Amino acid sequence: MLGVLRRKVASSASSASALGKSLHTVRPGLLTPRACSVVAEEILIHPIGCGQARNFCHLNLPGNTMNLRAQRGAISNLHPGVTLQIWNRAFCSSGADLVDAVVPHMGESITDGTLATFLKKPGDRVEVDEAIAQVETDKVTIDVTSPEAGVIQEYVVKEGDTVEPGTKVAIISKSSGGVDHVAPSEKPSGKDTPQPSSIDEQKEKPKPKVEAPPVKEIPKETKAPSPKRSATEPQLPPKERERRVPMTRLRKRVATRLKDSQNTFALLTTFNEVDMTNLMKLRSEYKDAFVEKHGVKLGLMSGFIKAAVSALQNQPIVNAVIDGDDIIYRDYIDISIAVGTPKGLVVPVIRDAEKMNFADIEKTINALAKKANDGSISIDEMAGGSFTISNGGVYGSLLSTPIINPPQSAILGMHSIVNRPMVVGGNIVSRPMMYIALTYDHRLIDGREAVFFLRRIKDVVEDPRRLLLDI
Repeated sequence: MLGVLRRKVASSASSASALGKSLHTVRPGLLTPRACSVVAEEILIHPIGCGQARNFCHLNLPGNTMNLRAQRGAISNLHPGVTLQIWNRAFCSSGADLVDAVVPHMGESITDGTLATFLKKPGDRVEVDEAIAQVETDKVTIDVTSPEAGVIQEYVVKEGDTVEPGTKVAIISKSSGGVDHVAPSEKPSGKDTPQPSSIDEQKEKPKPKVEAPPVKEIPKETKAPSPKRSATEPQLPPKERERRVPMTRLRKRVATRLKDSQNTFALLTTFNEVDMTNLMKLRSEYKDAFVEKHGVKLGLMSGFIKAAVSALQNQPIVNAVIDGDDIIYRDYIDISIAVGTPKGLVVPVIRDAEKMNFADIEKTINALAKKANDGSISIDEMAGGSFTISNGGVYGSLLSTPIINPPQSAILGMHSIVNRPMVVGGNIVSRPMMYIALTYDHRLIDGREAVFFLRRIKDVVEDPRRLLLDI
């Protein structure tokens, strides 16, 4: 009985040996993509009647991950349908330690932007949600933040590149050791690269000097004096005194919208002048009490917004807009305020201005203007708007013709206050006067409605008591 068992074991061992050799011949072709060149241990299991073989390939290197791969193939010494499973450990960096910083969602109407600047450098330490770069869009500037605390390993885009929401901007290493790795784009310095010995030997061997044939000296020709420019020929400045700077996306967007406004609308501007005496007197009398109660200063802008609300309610066609072959009348009044910032012109919106008092309007204006100058204003705070007011008087503009902000139908322009001689009650007196201008789409608004609109603003500003009496 013992002899029979020995013969069976020997027979199984010989079959396993033959099967192992067959696998050995096939294994290099199977393992080529995995770069597994060192086999520490092979375990071959060939149970009788099973027809399955398993090859365990271990690379016991620290910090590696284990991959499992199953392959099917026809092997001469195996039964049909044999499954060969190979376990191996391929070297890889600790990928779980790296996270990507991507461009966030920019808004419904914005599909891409320009990466304006990097706020951090590779190797700098960043915290969670800390801004590392800024993306400039057509309307606002958006920050790209770090999703995890760590160290910036590398940037994968350059300044000036066009990026979309979800575009990877940087790779963040959650451990400080991530900066020691060399980025794929970086090339090793020439000092660390060993040069072939043959090149060094060629450099050491002196090359025989080849005598060049003597060069005959050619007499220099005297250049003819340049002709004198006539007095009518323009004297252009040298190119060295010019600077070429690419336009920001915000500036390009403003230019496109304003040009589209000129090409689409039938623009017409009408003017009037307003005596600011009573409104300025009202502000000077109640400014201290207004600040004490509401915490904001009483300005002239709130008076013009209230006057514009009254004029829009009296002339609803100015608050309407053309949509194809239809006219859309708006039963709400959202007034846009043009604010000039260092990066360009932005137009935040005061929602439901007809429901606000002077204090609410002043608080909203201050909050929106601060956000606009800081660059933290959102797209939602600039979307929409049914009418725009542009105050060029804060910069000293005496008179201008503003351009409509599409898709609106009109815009009111305010200007500087100048003391001028006016006839009041038969006498010539000095009065603080302001020119106001209304640019409107003449396809929708006739001159009659435009003049009545400015007359209503003039009446309310010159006598604010009309707002209380609703007359």
